[in-house]
Amino acid sequence: AVEAKERCESITSVLYPNDDTEEGKRLRLKQQFFFVSATLQDILRRFKKSIGRNGTRMKDMPDKVAIQLNDTHPAIAIPELMRLLIDGEWLSWDAAWEITQKVFAYTNHTILPEALEKWSVPMIAELLPRHMQIIFEINHRFLAQVREMWPHDNARL
Repeated sequence: AVEAKERCESITSVLYPNDDTEEGKRLRLKQQFFFVSATLQDILRRFKKSIGRNGTRMKDMPDKVAIQLNDTHPAIAIPELMRLLIDGEWLSWDAAWEITQKVFAYTNHTILPEALEKWSVPMIAELLPRHMQIIFEINHRFLAQVREMWPHDNARL
């Protein structure tokens, strides 16, 4: 029983590293990116097999694919899908963003601060520089929409 418990603890220490340290946070982000990227690349590969059949086009992806994000853990999936669509499929920003917004749904099960993943800008910029660019662009465009909707309310920014 002790040996089995030690094996389980050994596995979980790798799969769920302690992210109280900077090194642990970096490892957690790398793991999440790896799993998210592999999953999205597989989803995209499978979807692309249907392109051309029955008139299916890349813009039809939201009609065939739905991705549910539970809590903040896989949130890096949003800039990763944008990266794959823009840099890999050569879609325009607007076309990629339209697909991304329609493909993803999000559920947050907790509001406890300790349960919400937070990554520092320098860490993301170092480990995932293209994703940081995409995140900044998403934020820039979102703030422009807020300014347009409430032009005299800077408190919303």
